[in-house]
Amino acid sequence: MQLRHEHPWNVTPQQAKTIQLQLCKYIISQDQFNEINFVAGVDVGFEQNNTITRAAIAVLSFPELVLIDQAIARLPTHFPYIPGYLSFREIPAVLKALDKLTQYPDIFLCDGQGIAHPRRFGIACHLGVLTDIPALGVAKSRLIGTYESTPVSKGQSVILKDGNEIVGSVLCTRDKVKPLYISTGHKITLASATRLVMQCVTKYRLPETTRQAHRLASG
Repeated sequence: MQLRHEHPWNVTPQQAKTIQLQLCKYIISQDQFNEINFVAGVDVGFEQNNTITRAAIAVLSFPELVLIDQAIARLPTHFPYIPGYLSFREIPAVLKALDKLTQYPDIFLCDGQGIAHPRRFGIACHLGVLTDIPALGVAKSRLIGTYESTPVSKGQSVILKDGNEIVGSVLCTRDKVKPLYISTGHKITLASATRLVMQCVTKYRLPETTRQAHRLASG
C-alpha cells in the first residue's frame, strides 16, 4: 500500500529517536473512522535466534470476529532489541505482511503500545501514522505509567497515567485475570479504543484480533 509517511529503517537508536519525535506530531488523537467492518490484529515473533523477524496480520470481520484474511512476512532482523524502539525492529516485516493482504482493515489492534510510551510513539502510533489507518495498542505488560488499583472484573478499566498525563487504560477482559494495557495509536480516542478491545474479546484474555495474530506470528 502507499504509505502516508516514509523514513529509513537502517538507523541508529539516536536516529530512531529523532524519527519518533518527528512523526509524533502527525498523531491524531480524535476518532476519525467511519463504520468498522474489518479489524486486524498485528503481532510479531522471531525465528532462528532472533535473526528473522516474523510478522503476522489477521483480519477479522466485525462484529462477528470471523477470520477473513491473514498474512505472514519474514525479514532479516536488523535493529537491536531496545525497549522503546521495538517498532523499528518489527514494522518493516509488518509492512511486508500488509502488502500481502487482499482485505485491508478499518483499524489495527497492535500487540504493543500506542502513546503509553516514553516518547508517546509506540508501535501502534508508528504503524498508524505511516499507513494513516486507525490503530491502537493492546499490550500484555506495562511499559510506563501508574494506576491506582488493578481491575479484576470483566469490562472494568482504570486510567493509566504518566505523571499528570493520561496515556492509556488498564482493562480487565476476564474475571480475575491479568489486565491488558490499552493505549491510543492514531485516529482513535482512549474511550473508543478501550470499548473496541472489549468488543473483540470472546472467551480469552486477549481480544480475538491479536490472539489470532499471535497464533500466526508464533507458528
